[in-house]
Amino acid sequence: MSVKHAISRGLELGRTFLQIGLFKSGGRVAAKLRADRFRVGPSVRTVQPQAFLPSRYRYYRTSLRGLAAQLQSAGFRRRFAGGSPRNRAVFLAFGLGVGLIEQQLEEDRRSAATCQEIQAVFKKKRFQSSLRPFTSGYKLDDYVIGNQIGKGSNAAVYEAAAQFARPEEAESDSSPLELRDHEEEVQTPPSPACCSLRNFPLAIKMLWNFGAGSSSEAILKSMSQELVPSGPLALKQEKEQITLDGHYGVLPKRVSAHPNVIRVHRAFTADVPLLPGAQEEYPDVLPARLNPAGLGNNRTLFLVMKNYPCTLRQYLQVSAPGRRQGSLMVLQLLEGVDHLCRQGVAHRDLKSDNILLEFDPGQNGCPRLVITDFGCCLAQNDCGLQLPFNSMWVSRGGNASLMAPEVATAAPGPGVVIDYTKADAWAVGAISYEIFGQRNPFYGAAGLQSTNYQEKQLPPLPARVPADVQLVISLLLRRNPKKRPSARVAANMLHLSLWARRALANQDSAGMRKLADWLLCQSAVVLLQGRSGPGGDRVEAELQRSFLSNLELEDLRAAVGFLLYGREQSPPPASCCHSSLSLNPAN
Repeated sequence: MSVKHAISRGLELGRTFLQIGLFKSGGRVAAKLRADRFRVGPSVRTVQPQAFLPSRYRYYRTSLRGLAAQLQSAGFRRRFAGGSPRNRAVFLAFGLGVGLIEQQLEEDRRSAATCQEIQAVFKKKRFQSSLRPFTSGYKLDDYVIGNQIGKGSNAAVYEAAAQFARPEEAESDSSPLELRDHEEEVQTPPSPACCSLRNFPLAIKMLWNFGAGSSSEAILKSMSQELVPSGPLALKQEKEQITLDGHYGVLPKRVSAHPNVIRVHRAFTADVPLLPGAQEEYPDVLPARLNPAGLGNNRTLFLVMKNYPCTLRQYLQVSAPGRRQGSLMVLQLLEGVDHLCRQGVAHRDLKSDNILLEFDPGQNGCPRLVITDFGCCLAQNDCGLQLPFNSMWVSRGGNASLMAPEVATAAPGPGVVIDYTKADAWAVGAISYEIFGQRNPFYGAAGLQSTNYQEKQLPPLPARVPADVQLVISLLLRRNPKKRPSARVAANMLHLSLWARRALANQDSAGMRKLADWLLCQSAVVLLQGRSGPGGDRVEAELQRSFLSNLELEDLRAAVGFLLYGREQSPPPASCCHSSLSLNPAN
């Protein structure tokens, strides 16, 4: 019997023995291997930073050692290895087969180590966004305020410039207000409507204050959710102590800088001024000293941010993103949502009005998308992404039309908890329809309701949208969150489809060696390119760095499994956790 034939027979015999549970430890290994190959739900992050041995790998190895011990037992040897040469050959082949399984687990260990090493390199190069140190900017008088550029249900936004850094000084290296990295550079807008960006590079958001009182301490406590995306120098040092008990007595989290999440550079309280358009646009929220019929308090919270040319909704009214550009825009939203989830924050009010856009000067690439407006976010240290819902008075977030099914259908009661882990990812799926030129299926009187829609009721996307992107969107809009990919897994699917199509050829979800080799090559390419990606596209470069800085084997394997299964079955059954994606890079 040849070695090749012996291995084949051993694998076949070993698979049979393991499946019928002849050996308990072997049966457990086989069951785990089958479950991990087709798994539903959030990925389990088991890679340990200190020792590159996932707990799953250690479990397999321990079980295989137990199985090997049974192979060496006298009873087994008498039963299967004694007697004829044929029995001895089969026994040898079975051992070889088990050895191949352990070899696969060893390959997993090496792949996990590769992911950890790449992640460690790119985490050191994570996006940083902050103002150069200076002492001004904590008073309203420090700014020249221009026209109103936006108004929502709880605030108005005005263009602004810092008086201590005149516009003509803004591009000078000596300017105290010049921002440190490319995210904060003043970008040239693409439309005449945004021509004031050069003179007003900042934006000031004035919150409505109805019931928080007029003391700075009460205002900061009541509106502390707005401070979640604030930088380390946003508040004066003495004001930092005021917010220690935060909203409802809990300190809100602060998220680190990310290219797809807004950054608040200054936050302070001040008397409400009479700004342009106030009497016409929002007279009821003004204090009585400015409008006798007004209901607002005298002081409120002001946030200083970068001024962006337009919102996603405004951009889509005049522009139609192409295939690749639309895919990159969806990917940016997934990266921003994943960044928030990793830090225990749920936005809970994602919509095209709460997403800002900017454009790199002299570039025709994809615009950068930035998630803003954190007034409805869940960011409390005592609950993470799990919200106890014991009363109807507990807020589930804003924009009921884009509430994920698990949030919209929750009924308050003792012990009820709403899990927001994949709620924002669901909203990204709905917004994706708008990005590709369609009406959001959950808007309007005739729109679907997230409380009771069926997945088969979702309208088809335009034929120009790549089938793989349509797949990702359909997966994000699954009603059952256990069958819905996380933002990280969905983002990995798009990353792999955009940049790793060759590495995925002849790839299977068990063997990751070819993909690990591609990851090493891609890491070198991204490091050499620096901040500019292919063709000088900064957005693509940022996306690639974000992907590499968040590499984890389990998430990557889940994404590969989705891609491979989707290539075999279209559309994928709702009961399966893996689907496919491949993307033609041409617009």
